[in-house]
Amino acid sequence: MKASFTRTLVAASIGLALSAGAQAQEKFTYMTSWYAQAEHGGFYQAVATGIYKKYGLDVTIKMGGPQVNIMQLLGAGQADCVMASSDLQAMIARSGGLPVVTVASSFQKDPQVVIAHADVKSFEDMKSKTFLIAPQGMRGYWLWLKSKYGFTDAQMRPYTFNIQPFVADKNIVQQGYLTSEPFAMQKAGVKANTFLMADHGWPSYAATISCMDVTVKTRGKAVAAFVRGSMEGWKSYLADPAPGNALIKKDNPNMTDEQLAYSLMKLKEMGIVTGGDAAKAGIGSMSEARVKQSYAFLVDNKLVDPAKVTPAQAYDFDFIKDLKVMP
Repeated sequence: MKASFTRTLVAASIGLALSAGAQAQEKFTYMTSWYAQAEHGGFYQAVATGIYKKYGLDVTIKMGGPQVNIMQLLGAGQADCVMASSDLQAMIARSGGLPVVTVASSFQKDPQVVIAHADVKSFEDMKSKTFLIAPQGMRGYWLWLKSKYGFTDAQMRPYTFNIQPFVADKNIVQQGYLTSEPFAMQKAGVKANTFLMADHGWPSYAATISCMDVTVKTRGKAVAAFVRGSMEGWKSYLADPAPGNALIKKDNPNMTDEQLAYSLMKLKEMGIVTGGDAAKAGIGSMSEARVKQSYAFLVDNKLVDPAKVTPAQAYDFDFIKDLKVMP
């Protein structure tokens, strides 16, 4: 069920959160979708620079990882809100019975990409190629690619998160993350072209703030403070990432300065945080029209049951309607 309080009450909650800054800090736990990295920079920045504390929160960031089911942990009460890798993930979870609602999206564009060798200039050039796609992608953007460009399952093989098959075979194209595999290929000296699916119509939001219904209902003030603090954190991180990067490297000692710098460059270059609706409505924005587009994709591909989830149940726009954290 959608949160019952109105935008006026949300605005009042934000005001109360501001006044709470000088009082006892309320504990709040957010779980990310992966190991600490620049793609989580705004959240770490808000911790490092005291932005969350300004809004009355004592925030703990927990890392996700390859074997971590964040939705399951959210349902078990191990986090107050989580970073769904996409809003589609949260809608699918809700259709499966988990009462989760998305209240904001850090990324206006999903950083999922398709990577091809240098001779491939467009998706149309991939008709005869072999695709490497991981299981999660097979149940998401691969269905979209097939529908839009006419690719077939006969072209597809499993992706094992190893770029060596791509390096060895020029007939292969593969999935990737804007800030990850292209960097690895650049380091390996491989010339490749990267296609950001979001720039070709893939509607998914990413790096969301998704919470249980009960959290939104009973801790609305804290959720409002967390959303505002996070988006101010992103604005600060894009301007000067040093404080956030120090915490990222503390949580994830394997993270390098070179990778952080490359990731930040790509986030800026491709407008991942500040593009789309964020340019006019502010960082964290979501639009009802785009949410309906994502929902229609999920329903059409039988990934969600419309009898079990509607956009009005899966999203609460009250927290970002009047946020206006401008890039």
